[in-house]
Amino acid sequence: MQTKILLFLLASLTMSCSKQHSSSKATAPATGTEQNPSLISRVLVVKNANSPISVAIADDYMKRRGVTNSISINCPDGAVSQYRETIAYPDYVTAIETPLLAYLNTHSNIDFIVFTKGVPMRISNVPNKPYEGDCSLDSRVATLGYEKNAASSVVNVSDPNYGSTYVGTAWVNKFFNSETRFSHKAFGGYMVTRLDGYTLADAIAVTTRSLAAENNLKNGVKNEGQILLDACSDFDFLNKAAQPYTLLPANYKPGQSLTIVKESAYGEYNSDMGVAYNYLKSKNIPVLYDTTADFIGHKNNLAGYVSWGSNDGHYSAANYNSLYFSPGAIAETAVSTSARTLLPTTGGQSLIEDLVAQGVTGVKGYTDEPLLQGIASPSILFNRYTRGWTLAESFYAASRLEGWMGIVIGDPICTAYASSSNK
Repeated sequence: MQTKILLFLLASLTMSCSKQHSSSKATAPATGTEQNPSLISRVLVVKNANSPISVAIADDYMKRRGVTNSISINCPDGAVSQYRETIAYPDYVTAIETPLLAYLNTHSNIDFIVFTKGVPMRISNVPNKPYEGDCSLDSRVATLGYEKNAASSVVNVSDPNYGSTYVGTAWVNKFFNSETRFSHKAFGGYMVTRLDGYTLADAIAVTTRSLAAENNLKNGVKNEGQILLDACSDFDFLNKAAQPYTLLPANYKPGQSLTIVKESAYGEYNSDMGVAYNYLKSKNIPVLYDTTADFIGHKNNLAGYVSWGSNDGHYSAANYNSLYFSPGAIAETAVSTSARTLLPTTGGQSLIEDLVAQGVTGVKGYTDEPLLQGIASPSILFNRYTRGWTLAESFYAASRLEGWMGIVIGDPICTAYASSSNK
Protein backbone atom coordinates (compact mmCIF):
# COMPACT_ATOMS: atom_id res chain seq x y z
CA MET A 1 0.00 0.00 0.00
CA GLN A 2 2.76 2.45 0.92
CA THR A 3 4.52 1.78 -2.40
CA LYS A 4 1.32 2.61 -4.30
CA ILE A 5 0.91 5.82 -2.31
CA LEU A 6 4.49 6.81 -3.01
CA LEU A 7 4.07 6.23 -6.75
CA PHE A 8 0.91 8.30 -6.69
CA LEU A 9 2.68 11.14 -4.88
CA LEU A 10 5.56 11.14 -7.34
CA ALA A 11 3.12 11.17 -10.26
CA SER A 12 1.32 14.10 -8.66
CA LEU A 13 4.65 15.87 -8.30
CA THR A 14 5.29 15.63 -12.03
CA MET A 15 1.93 17.24 -12.81
CA SER A 16 2.21 19.87 -10.07
CA CYS A 17 5.68 21.01 -11.06
CA SER A 18 4.43 21.92 -14.53
CA LYS A 19 1.97 24.34 -12.90
CA GLN A 20 4.52 26.10 -10.66
CA HIS A 21 4.79 29.88 -11.09
CA SER A 22 8.31 30.87 -12.11
CA SER A 23 9.64 34.40 -11.78
CA SER A 24 13.24 33.68 -12.77
CA LYS A 25 14.82 33.64 -16.20
CA ALA A 26 17.20 30.90 -15.06
CA THR A 27 16.16 27.32 -15.70
CA ALA A 28 15.93 25.18 -12.58
CA PRO A 29 17.67 21.87 -13.32
CA ALA A 30 16.41 18.48 -12.19
CA THR A 31 19.91 17.71 -10.99
CA GLY A 32 22.86 19.86 -10.15
CA THR A 33 26.54 19.99 -9.33
CA GLU A 34 27.40 20.75 -5.73
CA GLN A 35 29.22 24.03 -5.28
CA ASN A 36 31.27 22.49 -2.47
CA PRO A 37 31.25 18.67 -2.60
CA SER A 38 33.12 18.45 0.73
CA LEU A 39 29.92 19.59 2.45
CA ILE A 40 28.04 16.46 1.38
CA SER A 41 29.72 14.13 3.88
CA ARG A 42 28.69 16.48 6.69
CA VAL A 43 24.95 16.18 5.97
CA LEU A 44 22.58 13.72 7.67
CA VAL A 45 19.06 13.21 6.32
CA VAL A 46 16.31 12.09 8.72
CA LYS A 47 13.18 10.58 7.20
CA ASN A 48 10.01 9.27 8.81
CA ALA A 49 9.42 5.71 7.59
CA ASN A 50 5.72 6.11 8.48
CA SER A 51 5.33 9.04 6.07
CA PRO A 52 5.39 8.37 2.30
CA ILE A 53 5.93 12.07 1.58
CA SER A 54 8.88 12.21 4.00
CA VAL A 55 10.50 9.22 2.33
CA ALA A 56 9.92 10.63 -1.16
CA ILE A 57 11.44 14.03 -0.31
CA ALA A 58 14.41 12.51 1.49
CA ASP A 59 15.17 10.05 -1.29
CA ASP A 60 14.94 12.79 -3.92
CA TYR A 61 17.29 15.06 -1.97
CA MET A 62 19.82 12.33 -1.30
CA LYS A 63 19.87 11.27 -4.94
CA ARG A 64 20.33 14.76 -6.35
CA ARG A 65 22.73 15.96 -3.65
CA GLY A 66 24.69 12.71 -3.42
CA VAL A 67 24.12 12.46 0.33
CA THR A 68 24.67 9.00 1.80
CA ASN A 69 24.21 9.65 5.53
CA SER A 70 20.62 8.94 6.57
CA ILE A 71 18.50 7.39 9.27
CA SER A 72 14.86 6.30 9.30
CA ILE A 73 12.69 7.02 12.31
CA ASN A 74 9.18 5.83 13.12
CA CYS A 75 6.71 8.36 14.44
CA PRO A 76 3.25 9.72 13.51
CA ASP A 77 3.12 11.25 10.03
CA GLY A 78 3.24 15.02 10.48
CA ALA A 79 2.22 15.58 6.87
CA VAL A 80 -1.36 14.33 7.26
CA SER A 81 -2.81 16.75 9.83
CA GLN A 82 -1.94 19.74 12.00
CA TYR A 83 -2.53 17.59 15.07
CA ARG A 84 0.29 15.26 14.05
CA GLU A 85 2.73 18.09 13.43
CA THR A 86 3.23 18.07 17.22
CA ILE A 87 4.78 15.17 19.11
CA ALA A 88 4.75 14.75 22.89
CA TYR A 89 8.14 15.07 24.58
CA PRO A 90 8.38 11.44 25.81
CA ASP A 91 7.52 10.15 22.32
CA TYR A 92 10.02 12.55 20.75
CA VAL A 93 12.79 11.24 23.00
CA THR A 94 11.99 7.62 22.15
CA ALA A 95 11.23 7.91 18.44
CA ILE A 96 13.54 10.71 17.32
CA GLU A 97 16.17 11.93 19.76
CA THR A 98 17.40 8.51 20.91
CA PRO A 99 18.07 7.02 17.44
CA LEU A 100 19.43 10.36 16.25
CA LEU A 101 21.94 10.58 19.11
CA ALA A 102 22.94 6.96 18.55
CA TYR A 103 23.86 7.83 14.96
CA LEU A 104 25.57 11.11 15.82
CA ASN A 105 27.65 9.47 18.55
CA THR A 106 29.28 7.24 15.94
CA HIS A 107 29.47 9.83 13.13
CA SER A 108 31.45 12.81 14.37
CA ASN A 109 31.61 14.28 10.86
CA ILE A 110 27.96 15.42 10.87
CA ASP A 111 27.35 19.19 11.02
CA PHE A 112 24.06 19.56 9.10
CA ILE A 113 20.81 17.69 9.82
CA VAL A 114 17.94 17.69 7.32
CA PHE A 115 14.38 16.79 8.30
CA THR A 116 11.69 16.30 5.68
CA LYS A 117 7.98 17.02 5.63
CA GLY A 118 6.24 14.33 7.63
CA VAL A 119 8.60 14.59 10.60
CA PRO A 120 6.74 16.49 13.36
CA MET A 121 8.00 20.05 13.81
CA ARG A 122 6.84 20.87 17.34
CA ILE A 123 7.39 19.12 20.70
CA SER A 124 4.81 19.45 23.47
CA ASN A 125 5.27 18.99 27.22
CA VAL A 126 8.97 19.86 27.10
CA PRO A 127 10.30 20.64 30.59
CA ASN A 128 10.90 24.36 31.20
CA LYS A 129 9.15 25.58 28.05
CA PRO A 130 6.24 28.04 27.80
CA TYR A 131 2.87 27.56 26.09
CA GLU A 132 2.16 24.20 27.71
CA GLY A 133 5.72 23.10 27.09
CA ASP A 134 5.88 23.63 23.32
CA CYS A 135 9.07 24.27 21.39
CA SER A 136 10.40 23.71 17.89
CA LEU A 137 11.63 20.17 17.34
CA ASP A 138 14.26 21.41 14.91
CA SER A 139 15.60 24.00 17.33
CA ARG A 140 15.73 21.42 20.11
CA VAL A 141 17.83 19.12 17.93
CA ALA A 142 20.09 22.04 17.00
CA THR A 143 21.25 22.20 20.64
CA LEU A 144 21.84 18.51 21.28
CA GLY A 145 24.92 18.30 23.48
CA TYR A 146 24.64 21.86 24.82
CA GLU A 147 23.53 20.54 28.21
CA LYS A 148 26.81 18.64 28.62
CA ASN A 149 29.02 21.64 27.88
CA ALA A 150 29.90 23.92 30.80
CA ALA A 151 30.30 26.83 28.36
CA SER A 152 26.62 26.67 27.33
CA SER A 153 24.45 29.48 28.69
CA VAL A 154 20.79 29.09 29.57
CA VAL A 155 18.47 32.02 28.88
CA ASN A 156 15.52 32.33 31.24
CA VAL A 157 12.72 33.96 29.24
CA SER A 158 9.67 35.78 30.53
CA ASP A 159 7.62 38.74 29.36
CA PRO A 160 4.72 40.40 31.23
CA ASN A 161 3.02 41.23 27.91
CA TYR A 162 2.29 37.52 27.51
CA GLY A 163 0.98 36.99 31.02
CA SER A 164 2.44 36.15 34.39
CA THR A 165 2.79 32.47 33.50
CA TYR A 166 4.99 33.07 30.45
CA VAL A 167 8.27 31.46 31.45
CA GLY A 168 10.69 29.20 29.68
CA THR A 169 14.30 28.50 28.91
CA ALA A 170 16.34 28.67 25.73
CA TRP A 171 20.05 28.45 25.00
CA VAL A 172 22.36 31.22 23.90
CA ASN A 173 23.29 30.30 20.34
CA LYS A 174 27.07 29.84 20.40
CA PHE A 175 27.27 30.51 16.67
CA PHE A 176 25.49 33.88 16.78
CA ASN A 177 27.35 36.54 14.77
CA SER A 178 30.30 34.22 14.28
CA GLU A 179 33.00 35.19 11.81
CA THR A 180 34.16 31.56 11.71
CA ARG A 181 32.40 28.97 9.56
CA PHE A 182 30.43 26.30 11.42
CA SER A 183 31.47 22.88 12.62
CA HIS A 184 29.96 20.79 15.39
CA LYS A 185 33.41 20.23 16.79
CA ALA A 186 34.10 23.94 17.18
CA PHE A 187 30.69 25.19 18.34
CA GLY A 188 28.66 22.21 19.52
CA GLY A 189 25.09 21.67 18.38
CA TYR A 190 24.05 21.24 14.75
CA MET A 191 22.71 23.21 11.79
CA VAL A 192 19.15 21.84 11.42
CA THR A 193 16.86 22.63 8.49
CA ARG A 194 13.95 20.89 6.81
CA LEU A 195 12.70 20.38 3.27
CA ASP A 196 9.05 21.33 3.45
CA GLY A 197 6.16 22.99 1.68
CA TYR A 198 2.40 22.76 1.47
CA THR A 199 2.74 19.93 -1.05
CA LEU A 200 5.26 17.31 -2.11
CA ALA A 201 5.97 19.43 -5.19
CA ASP A 202 6.67 22.51 -3.07
CA ALA A 203 9.04 20.61 -0.78
CA ILE A 204 11.01 19.03 -3.62
CA ALA A 205 11.17 22.41 -5.38
CA VAL A 206 13.22 23.71 -2.43
CA THR A 207 16.03 21.35 -3.47
CA THR A 208 15.57 22.23 -7.15
CA ARG A 209 15.98 25.94 -6.40
CA SER A 210 19.07 25.31 -4.31
CA LEU A 211 20.71 23.40 -7.12
CA ALA A 212 19.61 26.00 -9.67
CA ALA A 213 21.20 28.78 -7.61
CA GLU A 214 24.47 26.86 -7.41
CA ASN A 215 24.33 26.08 -11.12
CA ASN A 216 23.86 29.79 -11.83
CA LEU A 217 26.81 30.65 -9.61
CA LYS A 218 29.01 28.04 -11.26
CA ASN A 219 28.09 29.29 -14.74
CA GLY A 220 28.51 32.96 -13.90
CA VAL A 221 24.79 33.77 -14.17
CA LYS A 222 24.42 36.79 -11.88
CA ASN A 223 21.15 37.28 -10.04
CA GLU A 224 19.94 40.80 -10.80
CA GLY A 225 16.88 40.51 -8.56
CA GLN A 226 16.44 42.83 -5.58
CA ILE A 227 16.57 41.98 -1.91
CA LEU A 228 13.45 43.61 -0.44
CA LEU A 229 13.70 44.97 3.13
CA ASP A 230 10.22 46.17 4.05
CA ALA A 231 10.33 48.09 7.32
CA CYS A 232 7.22 49.28 9.16
CA SER A 233 7.51 53.03 9.81
CA ASP A 234 4.93 52.79 12.62
CA PHE A 235 7.58 51.11 14.79
CA ASP A 236 10.18 53.87 14.34
CA PHE A 237 13.91 53.29 13.84
CA LEU A 238 15.62 52.90 17.20
CA ASN A 239 19.19 52.38 18.38
CA LYS A 240 20.63 52.30 14.88
CA ALA A 241 24.23 52.32 16.07
CA ALA A 242 23.66 49.27 18.28
CA GLN A 243 22.50 46.92 15.51
CA PRO A 244 22.77 44.00 15.37
CA TYR A 245 22.57 43.80 19.15
CA THR A 246 23.77 40.92 21.30
CA LEU A 247 22.16 39.33 24.35
CA LEU A 248 25.54 38.95 26.01
CA PRO A 249 26.54 41.52 28.67
CA ALA A 250 29.93 43.23 28.46
CA ASN A 251 31.34 41.05 31.25
CA TYR A 252 29.82 37.83 29.91
CA LYS A 253 31.47 34.57 30.91
CA PRO A 254 30.64 31.37 28.99
CA GLY A 255 28.24 29.25 30.98
CA GLN A 256 26.57 32.03 32.94
CA SER A 257 22.78 32.20 32.89
CA LEU A 258 21.06 35.12 31.18
CA THR A 259 17.58 36.57 31.52
CA ILE A 260 15.07 38.11 29.11
CA VAL A 261 12.27 39.91 30.95
CA LYS A 262 10.98 42.10 28.14
CA GLU A 263 10.69 41.87 24.38
CA SER A 264 13.15 44.08 22.51
CA ALA A 265 11.85 47.30 20.94
CA TYR A 266 10.30 46.84 17.50
CA GLY A 267 12.16 49.82 16.08
CA GLU A 268 15.45 47.95 16.52
CA TYR A 269 14.38 45.42 13.90
CA ASN A 270 13.63 48.25 11.46
CA SER A 271 17.09 49.66 12.17
CA ASP A 272 18.75 46.29 11.64
CA MET A 273 17.17 46.21 8.18
CA GLY A 274 18.90 49.55 7.64
CA VAL A 275 22.26 48.00 8.55
CA ALA A 276 21.56 45.21 6.06
CA TYR A 277 20.70 47.81 3.41
CA ASN A 278 23.93 49.75 3.92
CA TYR A 279 25.99 46.58 3.65
CA LEU A 280 24.23 45.29 0.54
CA LYS A 281 24.41 48.67 -1.16
CA SER A 282 28.15 48.88 -0.42
CA LYS A 283 28.61 45.56 -2.22
CA ASN A 284 26.51 46.67 -5.21
CA ILE A 285 23.91 44.01 -4.47
CA PRO A 286 20.45 45.16 -5.68
CA VAL A 287 18.37 46.09 -2.63
CA LEU A 288 15.18 48.02 -1.85
CA TYR A 289 14.83 49.32 1.72
CA ASP A 290 11.28 50.59 2.08
CA THR A 291 10.77 52.85 5.10
CA THR A 292 7.31 54.11 4.17
CA ALA A 293 4.00 52.99 5.64
CA ASP A 294 3.31 50.81 2.59
CA PHE A 295 3.38 47.02 2.72
CA ILE A 296 5.19 46.19 -0.50
CA GLY A 297 3.87 43.61 -2.95
CA HIS A 298 3.88 42.72 -6.64
CA LYS A 299 7.60 42.00 -6.94
CA ASN A 300 9.13 39.26 -9.08
CA ASN A 301 12.56 37.65 -9.12
CA LEU A 302 13.36 38.73 -5.55
CA ALA A 303 16.74 37.55 -4.28
CA GLY A 304 15.74 38.01 -0.63
CA TYR A 305 13.01 39.35 1.62
CA VAL A 306 12.52 40.70 5.14
CA SER A 307 9.32 42.20 6.54
CA TRP A 308 6.98 42.28 9.51
CA GLY A 309 4.49 40.13 7.63
CA SER A 310 1.05 40.32 9.18
CA ASN A 311 2.46 42.25 12.17
CA ASP A 312 2.78 45.26 9.89
CA GLY A 313 -0.16 47.56 10.55
CA HIS A 314 -0.49 48.07 6.79
CA TYR A 315 -0.21 44.38 5.93
CA SER A 316 -1.92 43.18 2.78
CA ALA A 317 -2.33 39.44 2.26
CA ALA A 318 -2.74 40.09 -1.45
CA ASN A 319 0.60 41.91 -1.55
CA TYR A 320 2.31 39.24 0.55
CA ASN A 321 1.08 36.58 -1.85
CA SER A 322 2.22 38.57 -4.90
CA LEU A 323 5.93 38.23 -4.07
CA TYR A 324 7.91 35.75 -6.18
CA PHE A 325 11.50 34.69 -5.86
CA SER A 326 14.54 33.69 -7.86
CA PRO A 327 16.56 30.50 -7.15
CA GLY A 328 18.63 30.91 -3.99
CA ALA A 329 16.43 33.60 -2.42
CA ILE A 330 16.10 33.60 1.38
CA ALA A 331 13.58 35.32 3.65
CA GLU A 332 12.66 36.17 7.24
CA THR A 333 9.51 37.73 8.69
CA ALA A 334 9.05 39.07 12.21
CA VAL A 335 5.89 37.06 12.80
CA SER A 336 5.33 35.15 16.03
CA THR A 337 3.64 32.06 14.62
CA SER A 338 4.72 32.05 10.98
CA ALA A 339 5.45 28.31 11.23
CA ARG A 340 2.59 27.33 13.54
CA THR A 341 1.67 24.85 10.83
CA LEU A 342 3.40 23.70 7.67
CA LEU A 343 0.08 22.58 6.16
CA PRO A 344 -2.55 24.62 4.31
CA THR A 345 -4.78 26.57 6.69
CA THR A 346 -6.85 29.73 6.91
CA GLY A 347 -6.85 32.60 9.38
CA GLY A 348 -4.19 33.73 11.79
CA GLN A 349 -0.83 35.33 11.10
CA SER A 350 1.05 35.16 7.80
CA LEU A 351 2.85 31.89 7.10
CA ILE A 352 6.29 31.14 5.69
CA GLU A 353 4.94 28.23 3.65
CA ASP A 354 3.24 30.79 1.39
CA LEU A 355 6.69 32.13 0.54
CA VAL A 356 7.89 28.60 -0.21
CA ALA A 357 4.95 28.15 -2.57
CA GLN A 358 5.93 31.47 -4.18
CA GLY A 359 9.46 30.32 -4.91
CA VAL A 360 11.68 31.11 -1.92
CA THR A 361 14.65 28.75 -1.40
CA GLY A 362 15.13 29.29 2.33
CA VAL A 363 13.08 30.91 5.08
CA LYS A 364 12.91 31.00 8.88
CA GLY A 365 9.67 30.81 10.86
CA TYR A 366 8.38 30.14 14.37
CA THR A 367 6.17 27.42 15.80
CA ASP A 368 5.19 29.58 18.77
CA GLU A 369 5.98 33.03 20.22
CA PRO A 370 9.78 33.58 20.10
CA LEU A 371 9.79 37.26 21.17
CA LEU A 372 11.66 39.59 18.85
CA GLN A 373 14.95 38.42 20.37
CA GLY A 374 14.31 35.08 18.70
CA ILE A 375 13.92 36.51 15.19
CA ALA A 376 16.98 36.35 12.91
CA SER A 377 19.01 39.52 12.45
CA PRO A 378 18.55 40.76 8.85
CA SER A 379 22.00 42.36 8.70
CA ILE A 380 23.86 39.23 9.81
CA LEU A 381 21.69 36.98 7.66
CA PHE A 382 22.44 38.75 4.40
CA ASN A 383 26.01 39.59 5.30
CA ARG A 384 26.92 35.93 5.71
CA TYR A 385 24.80 34.59 2.86
CA THR A 386 26.12 37.05 0.28
CA ARG A 387 29.68 36.26 1.39
CA GLY A 388 29.22 32.67 0.26
CA TRP A 389 28.21 31.03 3.52
CA THR A 390 25.68 28.21 3.34
CA LEU A 391 21.98 28.83 3.84
CA ALA A 392 22.03 27.09 7.24
CA GLU A 393 25.13 28.91 8.47
CA SER A 394 23.59 32.24 7.49
CA PHE A 395 20.31 31.71 9.34
CA TYR A 396 21.99 30.27 12.42
CA ALA A 397 24.66 32.99 12.58
CA ALA A 398 21.77 35.48 12.58
CA SER A 399 19.84 33.79 15.42
CA ARG A 400 20.47 34.68 19.06
CA LEU A 401 18.46 31.85 20.65
CA GLU A 402 18.34 28.10 20.04
CA GLY A 403 16.46 25.28 21.71
CA TRP A 404 13.53 27.64 21.22
CA MET A 405 10.86 28.26 18.54
CA GLY A 406 12.66 28.61 15.21
CA ILE A 407 12.40 26.47 12.09
CA VAL A 408 14.53 26.94 8.98
CA ILE A 409 13.16 25.59 5.69
CA GLY A 410 15.78 24.98 3.02
CA ASP A 411 18.69 22.91 1.81
CA PRO A 412 21.28 23.58 4.54
CA ILE A 413 24.28 23.57 2.21
CA CYS A 414 22.77 25.80 -0.49
CA THR A 415 25.44 28.31 -1.52
CA ALA A 416 24.15 31.04 -3.82
CA TYR A 417 27.01 33.55 -3.71
CA ALA A 418 30.75 33.37 -4.31
CA SER A 419 32.93 32.96 -1.24
CA SER A 420 34.29 36.18 0.22
CA SER A 421 35.98 37.10 3.49
CA ASN A 422 34.72 40.69 3.30
CA LYS A 423 32.42 41.84 6.06
